[in-house]
Amino acid sequence: MGSPVAADRGSIPTRTFLLATIWHRRKETLGSQISASIAMGRGMSIYSPSSTRYDKMRYQHCGFSGLQLSALSLGLWHNFGGVGPIEKQKELIFTAFDQGITHFDLANNYGPPPGSAEENFGTILKDELKSHRNELVISSKAGYLMWDGPYGRGGSRKYLLSSLDESLQRMQLDYVDIFYSHRFDPNTPLEETMGALDSAVRQGKALYVGISSYSAKKTREAAAILKELGTPCIIHQPSYSMLNRWIEGGTIDAISEAGMGCIVFSPLAQGLLSNKYLNGVPQDSRAGKKTPSFRDDFINENTLDKIRGLDQIAQERGQSLAQMALAWCLRDERITTALIGASSSQQIIENVAALDNTEFSSDELSRIDTLATDSGINIWADSSESG
Repeated sequence: MGSPVAADRGSIPTRTFLLATIWHRRKETLGSQISASIAMGRGMSIYSPSSTRYDKMRYQHCGFSGLQLSALSLGLWHNFGGVGPIEKQKELIFTAFDQGITHFDLANNYGPPPGSAEENFGTILKDELKSHRNELVISSKAGYLMWDGPYGRGGSRKYLLSSLDESLQRMQLDYVDIFYSHRFDPNTPLEETMGALDSAVRQGKALYVGISSYSAKKTREAAAILKELGTPCIIHQPSYSMLNRWIEGGTIDAISEAGMGCIVFSPLAQGLLSNKYLNGVPQDSRAGKKTPSFRDDFINENTLDKIRGLDQIAQERGQSLAQMALAWCLRDERITTALIGASSSQQIIENVAALDNTEFSSDELSRIDTLATDSGINIWADSSESG
């Protein structure tokens, strides 16, 4: 059982399968295109990261583990597939690393088409970041639809380990730093799913394992199984934002009690918690482009009133709405890192500046609480409400 195709962060809209053929015709030439663009395009040379990158970022231990993650991480859910310019993707990745972001989060089917984000990232990593591999935390996930047939989604051992092998091939890596069960699968015994994660570590294909969008109950069960197997679950990746606070209903407590770190995704509510929609719907926004994960009913007067009110508080704090939204997520010390997406380098730089002010007065928090209420945007609820 999975979420509706158009709703899932990890699911694949039917139209992306039409892109797969185009992508696989192109992928053999992408490596040479990237190399050529480095050598000739705009006179660019091999990328050299900023020498001050670690001065700009703060790092925090992921739960009880020894792994430290940057306070912001870059997600490659959107804007890194086979239909976007490679040069733009490189620019975003390099900007993030220059800002001290060391964690890059992927999944098997990020694109579109599915798999193309991992392939592009792998090529960029090989060509220009290979010497910095040990400075990076690279993650992937499996759980949502990736290929046809009964073995192309879910939480079975067959699917998870097969998917991990393919992800490693696409990224040209021997291992990922973190491998996740992307969603809870009620049709697979949790022992089997967690056993597959344990095997990934024992086979040397992942250093750590995590879960995503699991309920409080299943989080505790998953942690207990992995602890018994000897491979602790170090991280949980739930959706969380001012407009989607479901983890406050017990899941964040379960995460903390299990000794896990927490990496929250969609902290800007797919762009709603930015200035994008304060004056209409921009054509280049997810709403404007009719991105399947962004439903038409997300933008309504009630939600817009909340956003305008929150923007006013942000202005009083000397922040943009996006900066305040990120700072608000990180106000809780149990949140290890917030996972951002980006379509421009300026967005990344602006988001990192949110770390300059993550303190809130009790009055600010009280005012925010009156506006930061559930807005019906948790399209991943099927996973967290299962079991």
